[in-house]
Amino acid sequence: QVQLVESGGGLVQAGGSLRLSCELSGSIFKIYTMGWYRQAPGKQREFVAQITGAGLTNYADSVKGRFTISRDNAKNTVYLQMNSLSPEDTAVYYCSARFATTVWGQGTQVTVSS
Repeated sequence: QVQLVESGGGLVQAGGSLRLSCELSGSIFKIYTMGWYRQAPGKQREFVAQITGAGLTNYADSVKGRFTISRDNAKNTVYLQMNSLSPEDTAVYYCSARFATTVWGQGTQVTVSS
């Protein structure tokens, strides 16, 4: 059974940085396209970034140039480096793993104060 565990969320001031981590267990990590999504209060969950097993990346326009997604296949872990954070980035961030189906993590809260 595939499980995802996120970590690294927290409270940061505007302009600051955070790095989120998500570790996959229960399957072969490198076959999954890994992604990050976020959901702000009162809003729908939205795509943030994704990375394929081959390392190809894709970003939402709102985070391009500020966020970087990466993966370490030896550690079964995907990362989201978030720089130049703004209050609009405040949300619960979810990790996803997609192969035949999509598995979700439990989410980690990111709060950016102004």
